[in-house]
Amino acid sequence: MSGENRERKLFERKAVSLSHPDRNLVALGVRQPWAELLVAGIKTIEVRSQETNRRGTIYIYSAKKVADIPPARRAGARHGLDVEALPKGLLVGTVELVESRPCKASDGPAACLPRSYLKGRFAWKLQNARKLTEPLAVCFLPYGVWFYPFGRRNQE
Repeated sequence: MSGENRERKLFERKAVSLSHPDRNLVALGVRQPWAELLVAGIKTIEVRSQETNRRGTIYIYSAKKVADIPPARRAGARHGLDVEALPKGLLVGTVELVESRPCKASDGPAACLPRSYLKGRFAWKLQNARKLTEPLAVCFLPYGVWFYPFGRRNQE
């Protein structure tokens, strides 16, 4: 199967309903179109300035602002996304965070970024992406990289 057909299948896969959200899951805020690409399973590496020790299933929260870097616009266009129409300020799905390590030059395709954006950054490897059929409103807004969308911060 060609790469383009594989990506189309990822967007077409059945979204999941979340009638009873897990109130203990933490959320990661991500700007569009990155959030959409993450929950579609196309973007499997989130590039960040710091490592994380967190592992397991997390929510993806689509930030209210759109990513304004050229690679984001190109990624949205390449995948046929109308970025302005994508959900913002809502939980859009879940992913499993399985690894955090320094970026490698070979991470570019999985991160949907050119190599120049990877230097000195960290790759957060994600798998088991699940897009929600209906994005969910949060009760508490982000206050950092991680936030609890349905309750006050747990004692960690």
